[in-house]
Amino acid sequence: MIKEVLSNPRNQQEEVQALQDTIYVLGGKWKLPIINSLCNGNSRFREIERSIPGITTRMLSRELKDMEANQLIKRTVDPDIPSMIAYSPTDYCRSFGDIILEMIKWGKAHRELIKSS
Repeated sequence: MIKEVLSNPRNQQEEVQALQDTIYVLGGKWKLPIINSLCNGNSRFREIERSIPGITTRMLSRELKDMEANQLIKRTVDPDIPSMIAYSPTDYCRSFGDIILEMIKWGKAHRELIKSS
């Protein structure tokens, strides 16, 4: 796949657009930690909030709405229990999982590199 991405000739305008789309949907300080939290089994609002240090209730609410609009998560309301709302990653969101794991590995390696210099 890397050869495919780095092959010539490349359509740089198309690549930039794709990168901008990705950053628009997944960018910011909180979306990747929210996805990570959901993929680690947290499904209730408070569970997600407690698992991400520093996120505010308002910011989590805003990000969850945005992520739902971009089909990254599914919001499910249990009609039998009035305030039972659960969030789960969609298959579309899970398709990004390997990239997130690579980003985590890269981030750990980078932290070690910086600490050792």
